Amino acid sequence: MDRLTTNAVKQAKQGGKSYKITDGRGLYLLVKPEGKYWRYNFRFLGKQKTLALGVFPDVSLTDARQAHRRARSQLSEGIDPVQSRREKKLKLMLAAEDTFSRKIF
Repeated sequence: MDRLTTNAVKQAKQGGKSYKITDGRGLYLLVKPEGKYWRYNFRFLGKQKTLALGVFPDVSLTDARQAHRRARSQLSEGIDPVQSRREKKLKLMLAAEDTFSRKIF
């Protein structure tokens, strides 16, 4: 089902217009003049959503596919991957603030 190759990702030209190269099951590489971005389109509770998976080359094709599989697994369990990421980020921020405030006093 996977269509992209590492070579195709590397050779994708960043030009004047943005375009997508699909890998399958909602995973795609969004090629823009500023860079190449991994995205995953899915539906949750009837609503179209997009999950950002990272920027190429920081996130490889293999890493993007692994993140895509994790997000699909969350969906199958009835969990919104976007909301899950927001909650995790908020918990990390609150933990960092708590640690910082304790060091001041």
